[in-house]
Amino acid sequence: MDLFYVLLILLVTTRAFGELAERVGQPSLVGELIAGITLGAGIAEFPDTFPDLINLAENEVFVSVTDLGMFFLMLFAGLEMQPHKVIQHSAGALVVAIGGMVVPLALGVGLGWMFLPHTDNRVAQCLFIGTALAITAVPATVRILMDLGKLETTVGQPIVSAAVFDDIFSLLLLAWLTGLIAVGEPPIGIDIALLLGKTVLFFVVTGIVGLYLFPWGGRLMRHLKAQELEISAMLVGAFAFAVLAEMLGLHFIVGAFVAGLYFGRKTINAKSYERVKTTMSAMTFGFLAPIFFASIGLSLNLGALSGAPLFVGLLVLLAFLGKVVGAGGAARLFGFSTRESATIGIGMSPRGAVELVIAGIALKAGLFENGGAPSPIVENLFSAVVIMAVVTTVISPIILQRAFSRQGTDNK
Repeated sequence: MDLFYVLLILLVTTRAFGELAERVGQPSLVGELIAGITLGAGIAEFPDTFPDLINLAENEVFVSVTDLGMFFLMLFAGLEMQPHKVIQHSAGALVVAIGGMVVPLALGVGLGWMFLPHTDNRVAQCLFIGTALAITAVPATVRILMDLGKLETTVGQPIVSAAVFDDIFSLLLLAWLTGLIAVGEPPIGIDIALLLGKTVLFFVVTGIVGLYLFPWGGRLMRHLKAQELEISAMLVGAFAFAVLAEMLGLHFIVGAFVAGLYFGRKTINAKSYERVKTTMSAMTFGFLAPIFFASIGLSLNLGALSGAPLFVGLLVLLAFLGKVVGAGGAARLFGFSTRESATIGIGMSPRGAVELVIAGIALKAGLFENGGAPSPIVENLFSAVVIMAVVTTVISPIILQRAFSRQGTDNK
């Protein structure tokens, strides 16, 4: 694969579609996803024209570039947010995250139980569908709120905080599901307790480092001549947090987000903070994030639309309904207005990279093998989940934009 050729094609296409989306009043994320979908369709129709763009998801170098897109997007989201506001919304966000996982999980399992044939893999397949519906794509949610200028609002803050909790909970679901796929039975309670202990340890260690070591480093940087060291220092901290997260069994994006939270205006002076944020914004939204979202669009396979149209339609419908009822209902119980609760539910609806990772694990483990008479649902299950992930990520910002505009205020 010629990496520079691939990046050239993707960057030109995503920026063009992103600009077009902005001109018709939609977030650039929508254009970037559609760019990926369009390229994917072109590759499928004319494979000899774009040989380097085929099977990009299996190329380790390209996957690393998309991982950097997720990393920088979450790091920038942490930079934009203020830790005291995250803590302020943590209780409500936790309730929203639980509601936003339990309801979609139950709906997904129920949908699978209705449609899937009776085979040895049926339970695991149902849990796979439920897990795919339960997870929220944190990077996609963050990007949507940033595009709409709503990240720092009283509705935007709980959405992102809940999405981060959601990401942590998804690790428990993923551990449960992968254990079931690998050995035919779910992990026992001690394994889940161990993962919870590692999660607590991560936040304790990063809290100590972020509250005491980061400010010390910030004071030290004020005496240094090279301004570029500010960026380097932040990246060192973020990479360290990401490595720690992965060592403890968490997703690296959690480490990137937490590092950004602690690298704020109080860590370095206001002028340096604005300079770092400007540089990070250009690097993230000018290059890495568009490549990441285009890669999601590229993974789309429309074959399931003809093979199992009713199942795909219900899957997409329940993807939205589950989050609106689960996350939105929990938000309403916690004191948000009906309109704010619905907005929070929609904000929790985008799916993305984690679903694709889970689908890839399940595909390699043979979860989509029927083991009996041919079933169009099982044969198209992988593609159906990818379609659901892409559709929710494309439609959510469009609905969110209308929901925020109808609220009539910025909710700050």
